[in-house]
Amino acid sequence: MDGIHEGHRARMKKKLLENGERSLADHELLEVLLYYAIPRRDTNELAHRLLKQFGSLRGVLSAPVQELACVSGVGQQAALLLGMVPMLCRRAAQREKEQILNSVDACGAYFTELLGSSRREMLWQVCLDGKGKVLSSRCLAEGDVSMAAVSVRQVVEYALRAGAVGVVLAHNHPSGIALPSDDDCAATTRAAQALQTIGVALADHIIVADDDFVSMAQSGYLTSWEHL
Repeated sequence: MDGIHEGHRARMKKKLLENGERSLADHELLEVLLYYAIPRRDTNELAHRLLKQFGSLRGVLSAPVQELACVSGVGQQAALLLGMVPMLCRRAAQREKEQILNSVDACGAYFTELLGSSRREMLWQVCLDGKGKVLSSRCLAEGDVSMAAVSVRQVVEYALRAGAVGVVLAHNHPSGIALPSDDDCAATTRAAQALQTIGVALADHIIVADDDFVSMAQSGYLTSWEHL
């Protein structure tokens, strides 16, 4: 890397450290982040390219790693770095405070925050104690997923390991609407029946699309919260 680029990077880092993230535009923040995966090229043009491709900073950081890697000049290492940012944020948000999911609204808010901005399909299982406190939370599948593809045995084993009294499942429809398919309904019923054999309630299955969600319990597919 020549002295001009090296000096520019040093100035950008100093500006960020001294004045905070508000002192930099979106493309500049992205440019600085890319320094740590692309050490010997100008990342300013690449930052602009990513923002144009995905529409916004949020779009870039919620894009699947595979799509990021296909953008000219990004590569696998930079794509993984960008993909890890939302992963770390989700993990930190989950552990920042004790989560109580004892109502449909609480579950909807939890999973809308977790999945609403993701452009990649994900299926999550949350295990709860008797008061609705989150004992553990795990992504069961990611990518081209559906509830029908989930191993019921996997759901049951995870609930047993966590010592769960209740379980909430959730998945997202990144480019659709928050309504369950016939396969979702059938697979959810199988999971509820399997969990019942070990004394664990499937409290809800939340389906998220952008900022909207549907509760399968509230919609009549599962026992309502009031009867748990």
